[in-house]
Amino acid sequence: MDAPTPHPTTPRRRVVFAFPGQGAQQPRMAAGLYGVSPSFTATMDHAFDALGPAGRTLRAGWLAAEAPAAFDDISYAQPLLYAVDCALGTMLAEAGLRPDAVLGHSVGELAAATLAGVFTFDCGLRYLSEYIGVYRHAPPGGMLAVAAGPEEVETHLVPDVVIGAVNGPRQVLLSAPEPALSQVETALRRAGVTCSRARALQPFHHPVMRRVAAAHADALTRPPLRPPHTTVLSAYTGHTLDEATATDWRFWTSQPAEPVLFGPTLQRLLSRGRHLLVEAGPGQSLTALARRTPAVANGDAEALALLPARAGSPDDDVKAVRAALEQLAAGPGAPAELSPDF
Repeated sequence: MDAPTPHPTTPRRRVVFAFPGQGAQQPRMAAGLYGVSPSFTATMDHAFDALGPAGRTLRAGWLAAEAPAAFDDISYAQPLLYAVDCALGTMLAEAGLRPDAVLGHSVGELAAATLAGVFTFDCGLRYLSEYIGVYRHAPPGGMLAVAAGPEEVETHLVPDVVIGAVNGPRQVLLSAPEPALSQVETALRRAGVTCSRARALQPFHHPVMRRVAAAHADALTRPPLRPPHTTVLSAYTGHTLDEATATDWRFWTSQPAEPVLFGPTLQRLLSRGRHLLVEAGPGQSLTALARRTPAVANGDAEALALLPARAGSPDDDVKAVRAALEQLAAGPGAPAELSPDF
């Protein structure tokens, strides 16, 4: 009798943690996990303590029923996003899910590098604190989300407006100081192009940030950096960070002036084998971008958000994390058990 033909095994999915950046911040983002998950709480408290008086202000603004007026400014949004991203990544790892690679958008790349061991958490917090002191000198401006491709928007650009991020084939972010940003917004709307202001009060990923940094370079320290122990996909280079780049402070300090190529980087990643993208941050913006890629649309890759699209009741965060971990545990090649610490 012939031996039975063995069933082919389903290839293990490579797990990628994805961390959102400026624009993804929400009042009370992930706050339902604070005081419930010991690991999440410890990471957030460490951040608030390390930041001193500014940390106490951040904590109060984060937990307030109504967000402070400056919530979208770098002084609030950037350190809170970094802390929440790192806290969620740490919580996932302690629940038993270890990433094969990490990827971030804007300040989310700093969180990704921290989870990969390039920065210590304290080093990242110190850098962000100094970074805020430097970029508060940036001219007033912001970013404009446009439902069009780079080639389509280029004909509408006015002087001092640049493409600050490419998030998808028809999703770009324009960056500019005022009044140029308002001028291009008006021109696009008149041309019937859908656009909306991103939640940023500074012109990130614009060359003006290079001049700001040069004028205040002495305010930034250079703590030691280490080679990543986990693969880091950079949305600035579009490729895996090599050791030399990851440990070069010039790469990190240049990021506020460089465009984010998250969409092309994500598409390149997901086109290479089976991947499961887990968005470990507030909202579901990166999950939505992933679901528009051919790999996810064809079922060759998956995307899963850890938290609800919008912050709601504290129970919503807890329920969303539990449901996500249950779904992750049911997948092929998943750890034998995934369980949150609450």
